Amino acid sequence: MKLFLRAAVFAALTLLSNTSTLFAQDVFLTSRDGSVEINGILLGFDGEFYRLQTEYGELTVDSSGVECAGPGCPNLGSYIAELEFSGAPEIGRALLPALIEAFAFENSLKAERSEPNPDQISYVLTDKSSGKKRAVFLLKLTTSSEAFADLLANQADIVMSLREITKAERTLAREAGMGDLTGRGRARVLALDALVAIVSSQNPVNEISISELSQVFAGKLNSWNRLGPQKAEITPYMREAEAGPGQAALQRLLRKENPKPASQTRFATQDFDLSMRVSTDPFGIGIVSRASTADAKTLTLSGSCGRSLRATRRNVKTEDYPLTAPMFLYLPARRLPKVARDFLSYTRSPAAQIVIRRAGFVDQAPEEISINFQGDRLANAIAAAGAELPLENLKSMISSLSSMKRLTTSFRFETGSIRLDAQSRSNVEQLARALEAGIYDGRELIFTGFSDGQGAANANLEISRRRAAVVKNAVVKAAETADFTQLEIGVSAYGEAMPMACDDTEWGRQVNRRVEVWLR
Repeated sequence: MKLFLRAAVFAALTLLSNTSTLFAQDVFLTSRDGSVEINGILLGFDGEFYRLQTEYGELTVDSSGVECAGPGCPNLGSYIAELEFSGAPEIGRALLPALIEAFAFENSLKAERSEPNPDQISYVLTDKSSGKKRAVFLLKLTTSSEAFADLLANQADIVMSLREITKAERTLAREAGMGDLTGRGRARVLALDALVAIVSSQNPVNEISISELSQVFAGKLNSWNRLGPQKAEITPYMREAEAGPGQAALQRLLRKENPKPASQTRFATQDFDLSMRVSTDPFGIGIVSRASTADAKTLTLSGSCGRSLRATRRNVKTEDYPLTAPMFLYLPARRLPKVARDFLSYTRSPAAQIVIRRAGFVDQAPEEISINFQGDRLANAIAAAGAELPLENLKSMISSLSSMKRLTTSFRFETGSIRLDAQSRSNVEQLARALEAGIYDGRELIFTGFSDGQGAANANLEISRRRAAVVKNAVVKAAETADFTQLEIGVSAYGEAMPMACDDTEWGRQVNRRVEVWLR
């Protein structure tokens, strides 16, 4: 995988160095009064602004204030917006087409689909009333690594990724003038999926711990007799290590940026093919998308303390399920055409969340959950009671929460860090937009912190309170236009009182360290 990454980065840098000669032309911009002149290479035009590479660096210039001369000048009257996506086929083949077609229908546009080759899907958006062509969206079905290389080479506008950007890719993007691709507005979660462990229906094993699953795909657990009654070697199956799903699975399971799969692992090009192969192999085990299990049996993730987690839609949406797999869009720090900006705004709308659900993925529309539907969580809370956490404290917690509802929007932190993880950073923006829109006006929002059970209960209570305050402050800061006189926002904490998973692994502790939002 490291070799593949180096090759992708080298290709990106080579293309980037040749961009000016292969794809761009010289232009000469002059202000209307003739006082300002800019000469450079045209990198892009979005219908409103020119993007130029000049001796002063990359500049963005409003076309309404200048005259353009030179072979690269676009025809302003016949401008057609072009937007290129590159990356994971799982996003580009099913999810984005559904969203593009729904966006077109909502905006009185005709969406004509074509497939120039097996690895490309093109949409031409035309105004239904005038027949004028408005935009062309091109979806290049590659891999997450190739997509970041395309972005660096100015061969893509948006990356479709099933994994987070690596440190190396993030550094290269910043050096190429594309900004911090993990910053606000640069990375967003389009939808959610989950990775699930599957076996053949002939296999008697019904559950597996995260730790055991990690050992299987690291090559450290090779025999089924450690998991069940059968005596046979385990055959691991997964997607190609270079593809987005394969990279995401390895990163989540092995907790490394560039992990290597076990030598005995067998690979598949598609989730459906992988599921079918596992379903006919009584000694196989695979990692696939939640929506692609076919005839295979899905294993429950368990822990030594008896708690278990299934990849239900609600557990995925709240990120309580530890193998939640966000589907990312990464955007460079440059202006996109208006139709592209409108489309990206649409992907976050309530209408788009319905489209995402119908496409088979988990949407991000916030849901309110009554405490009456949280029996498993309450059972965990009672089981966790002890000397440091008396039942009186649990009664007080349940009494406080019984009149409220939990929002599915949750927040968790990166391992060993106070930095929110990628999904949670997206959740900050999502909740901030809801506050700005006045959706929760007249209500009370309580950011409620929980911790793992490691250490003293009083210390964990204080830590969970601080984390809740951090999330609350981040949301308030992001909601710049919200009217906070119309609602109440507070902070509470219950420490280790309501564990979601076992504390005997880092996986379980990370699931338990969270900030929830409760509404009254």
